[in-house]
Amino acid sequence: MRHVTPPHRNSRRRRAALLAVSALAAGLLPLTTAGPAASADDPAPVSVDRFEGEVPFANQPAEGLFTWGGDSDDPPKLELKERTDAPEGAKVLEGSYDISGYGGFSHDFAADQPAHDWSAHRGIRFWWYGDDSGRKLTFEIKDGGAHGEASELWNTQFTDDFSGWKQVELPFTQFAYRTDYQPVGGIDQVLGLDKMWGYAVTLPTGTKSQFAMDGVELYGKADPALRAAVTTDAAVYPVKEGGSAKVKLSVTTTGNVPVADDVTIAYATEGGTATAGKDYRPVSGKVTFPAGTASGATKTVTVATTKDKDKAENAETIPLKLTVTGAKAPAETPQVVVDAHGLPYLDAKLPIRKRVADLVSRMSLAEKAGQMTQAERGGVGAGGDVSSYDLGSLLSGGGSTPTPNTAAAWSKMIDGFQLRAQATRFQIPLIYGVDAVHGHNNLAGATIMPHNIGIGATRDAALAERTGAVTASEVRATGVPWDFAPCLCVSRDERWGRSYESFGEDPALVKKMETMIQGFQGRADGRDLDRDDKVLATAKHFVGDGGTAYGSSTTGSYTVDQGVTTVTKQELEAVHLAPFGDAVERGVGTVMPSYSSLDVIGDGEGPVKMHADAKMINGELKDKLGFEGFVISDYNGIDQIPGDYKSDVRTSVNAGVDMVMAPYSYKEFRDDLVGEVEAGNVTTKRIDDAVSRILTQKFKLGLFEHPYVDTASSNADRIGSAAHRAVARQAAAESQVLLKNSGNVLPLKKSQKVYVAGSNADDIGNQAGGWTITWQGSSGNIIDGTTILQAMKKAAPGATVSYSKDASASTDGYDVGVVVVGETPYAEGVGDVGNGNDLELTAADKAAVDKVCGAMKCVVLTVSGRPQLIGDRLGEIDGLVASWLPGTEGDGVADVLYGRKAFTGQLPVTWPKSESQLPINVGDASYDPQFPYGYGLTTLTKAPAGGERALQALARSARHAHDAKAGQALVAEARLIVQAKAGGAVRQAWAKPFADADHLSLSGDYAGALAKLITAYKAT
Repeated sequence: MRHVTPPHRNSRRRRAALLAVSALAAGLLPLTTAGPAASADDPAPVSVDRFEGEVPFANQPAEGLFTWGGDSDDPPKLELKERTDAPEGAKVLEGSYDISGYGGFSHDFAADQPAHDWSAHRGIRFWWYGDDSGRKLTFEIKDGGAHGEASELWNTQFTDDFSGWKQVELPFTQFAYRTDYQPVGGIDQVLGLDKMWGYAVTLPTGTKSQFAMDGVELYGKADPALRAAVTTDAAVYPVKEGGSAKVKLSVTTTGNVPVADDVTIAYATEGGTATAGKDYRPVSGKVTFPAGTASGATKTVTVATTKDKDKAENAETIPLKLTVTGAKAPAETPQVVVDAHGLPYLDAKLPIRKRVADLVSRMSLAEKAGQMTQAERGGVGAGGDVSSYDLGSLLSGGGSTPTPNTAAAWSKMIDGFQLRAQATRFQIPLIYGVDAVHGHNNLAGATIMPHNIGIGATRDAALAERTGAVTASEVRATGVPWDFAPCLCVSRDERWGRSYESFGEDPALVKKMETMIQGFQGRADGRDLDRDDKVLATAKHFVGDGGTAYGSSTTGSYTVDQGVTTVTKQELEAVHLAPFGDAVERGVGTVMPSYSSLDVIGDGEGPVKMHADAKMINGELKDKLGFEGFVISDYNGIDQIPGDYKSDVRTSVNAGVDMVMAPYSYKEFRDDLVGEVEAGNVTTKRIDDAVSRILTQKFKLGLFEHPYVDTASSNADRIGSAAHRAVARQAAAESQVLLKNSGNVLPLKKSQKVYVAGSNADDIGNQAGGWTITWQGSSGNIIDGTTILQAMKKAAPGATVSYSKDASASTDGYDVGVVVVGETPYAEGVGDVGNGNDLELTAADKAAVDKVCGAMKCVVLTVSGRPQLIGDRLGEIDGLVASWLPGTEGDGVADVLYGRKAFTGQLPVTWPKSESQLPINVGDASYDPQFPYGYGLTTLTKAPAGGERALQALARSARHAHDAKAGQALVAEARLIVQAKAGGAVRQAWAKPFADADHLSLSGDYAGALAKLITAYKAT
């Protein structure tokens, strides 16, 4: 899922008359663009950009204009171009764009020069060449911090609803603090304007277009409202009938200086759904903060409610209207809310189905549509739209975090959004969701697990459940009850940028590791969901996202992700559908469709986008598999359905999508859904089914009784705890797959002098991979944890463990080298091979391997989300370990390197010899890999003696093994015998039966697995 710039409201003004008249005299502009003349006491406009070439295209630390985007083709193309109609000077900034994710351009001031002072001005304005498209564009300014890329971001929007040149004026009072992303986690959340570093423009997505811009300048005299502001301590004040609400009014100033002039606040209870005199005692009056009052001073207004004769009522609102003089008024009117009471759906003693039926029967169509809508937290800003649009859900996309990014801030933020839901008629709580795909990966300080590919390598179903339980505990502790995990994709092509999100290439392995669902949710009947350490799980992505063909992607420069999966009906059921049937049996609460398309051979329909595939969602998932939870779309997933947005809405909902993730287009989705029902294109029965499914999970989660985080008994103190990290450490250790161990170079001895090199030895960001703090993840020290290098030094205290990243230091005098190489982070299609990525080591990593392995015995660890092509260097390497993406606990890697634990991991995917072999998977008719699926050497355990006779004995026992634990133990023993005879040499003749044996064992056919292993033994 993606992260994009959030929208805010806008206003537009026109250019001052003097400039307009000058332009008119030059024959450039029509008279209608002229605006009111500037006031005599206004300061002269200050130019920011004339686009005449005075500001170059350059990046920090230099001053310059530069582009950016979410993908390689998202940044716009810019040029300074001469135009006869230029509003100012001879040139304008022109650009073209075709953005699928997010993109735009910035002007940063020079980082080695002082910041600029904009505080004397009213706002910023510029000329924009409109095409009357109605598209919204986001304008951002950069305040405080060290430089333009480490500043605080403030946003507003303007709308392209005009033709030709027009001057757009954006008062600074209109800018709002950006809530979905801050590059340095935020500073003081005050728009000081005295330390400004530039601006940025975010362009609209989804439509190929062009733009032109000119004459960016500061205008007008500073608005006094920028220096003082009145705020309330909350936007919503729920009270039980007969109770009183205390509304705290505060005055604050920029710089926390005393108030310069009197600030007066007139207040009155006015409007709302409650009846004055019946439901509450009306109040009105005035409070004043005299000049000289200290910033932060407060006064309180009390609103008292009364008990009436109605025993059962909906929630009722009492707005407290505030009229402020001398300061900026609160952004919205605070509301006192008399809680709903006495209604059957509020009775926790009733069965959930009765509570759901009662509530659905009371709801309007608009309220139901709101429950089917999920918005991004960055999209709703402070959250007023939660109640205005009766929103059912919010999410944090990758990297969408509060400031600061702490557990307490998450809880406060989500409680604030839940408070907004209390201002709706039925006070239906929100269900908040995150992508916690390997721990609570958006949260700084969380325990980060190995990615799923590493969990698949453990083959340890009990451990998978424990990792899910740790993740659930840390996620729920921050107020989040819903996790968009686990991914049940069966990855059939390692060129796919999401392949590390899969447990492996074999549906039998994926099914085995689905115990993670129980770790998230607890018991299959949902009885544990209201616990403070459980979350609702999501099986994704339904269905076939791991089988998309290379080159079939329908998104930008992606090559595999969001492409087309072409399969027979039999292959679809055996490979891609099988894990979802198991997930339904495990009681998974939600299912997410894939961005990809499904093309079932022989059905005559061609490729169908999964969000539009009624045959699969309604037919297979809900009807055939009996799924009773709700279906949540992927991030803007319905937008990829052919047709206009209204048709996307009706097609997806009619196909069986119950809730739509419309991060920034949530208003349009809700309104269009209402319109489609009213037009008869979506039935009321379908709406009621979707809302009932959603409400059922909310009731199971206990959200109606406990919508807020219980900070007194929260598990927040367990986030990143030693106990949780111990689970992650075990997972990291068991995920390590030993692929070569010539001369028993492993385990290392603590007495050895070890030379460590490689790009991934001491980089916690690379070690964690994508989906870590941000969507794409990043290299460097981005999370708390232990790198592999740090862990090795801890594991061998007092020993010589030296590090040279590029192996430039002398290699003399060392006993063994450890070179840690691999990938840098990526996520989704950004990581697709062919989209700027490949499976080769970097030149620097190759050089490090060559130098170290040429000088001493060496071990190479690949830290990566997929196999790396290393066959051309395999001869010079003594030990090779697939480390995958082990997460925060490098200690787990050191545990097996130094023999504290044995290597036990097995390949969850086939390791190819070359990229030309891809896709290559267990069960292929032609199968000649570098290392077969299921392969993995072990240490600290000797292979049993007896050779083929021992295998035959194990085979006889396997024919009578009906217990999974006993059968798998027999197969594991046989694997040791076969691998020992092979002596580390992988031959094509035994690779296929060896891989087939692992698939059969995971499928419960232990006798068949033994027969395959005997075949492999004879072929060595």
